[in-house]
Amino acid sequence: MSNTRNRHLSQHFLKSPRLALMLIGHSNLKKRDLVLDIGAGSGVITSALAKRCKKVYAIEPDPVAAAKLRKNVTKFENVQVVEADFLELDLPDEPYKIFANPPFHLSSAILHKLIESANPPDAIYLILQKQLALKLLNTDRHYTSQLGYALTSKYQTKIRYPLKPSDFTPPPAVPTVLFEAKKI
Repeated sequence: MSNTRNRHLSQHFLKSPRLALMLIGHSNLKKRDLVLDIGAGSGVITSALAKRCKKVYAIEPDPVAAAKLRKNVTKFENVQVVEADFLELDLPDEPYKIFANPPFHLSSAILHKLIESANPPDAIYLILQKQLALKLLNTDRHYTSQLGYALTSKYQTKIRYPLKPSDFTPPPAVPTVLFEAKKI
């Protein structure tokens, strides 16, 4: 659990390793997968991913959180901590997937980077504000944003799991969900 939260960064960290494992169970992640955890914080999701995947890149730009992350994942040989801004990183050349709880204010920029890259991920699992997630679904029931149309031209999208404010520290003031986008 991390207290290294900067209010203007809209970070809300998952509290429970058990919940992280359960959410990963709602994904198509396999033992052979390379996975990027964007905004890894102190490593609750990273540690759960390390138990389920071949290789995890835990990306964390905050030096204090990255130091704590390194300490928390030392027992996992398949985790590489990358202390950098995800939006400035090169994406892998090999197949990869995303499973992350990024800062809410960066969600759209992250999705743009992923789907516009030369090698987009095979699957994207992000904890998002429900309002944004609904705009990423191509459905007659809700407004679909331009980003949503771009995403659904390459991916099948759905909301996998609703989350509660009490699942996070600090609790977000808006409803949140686990969002899924799998390559068509």
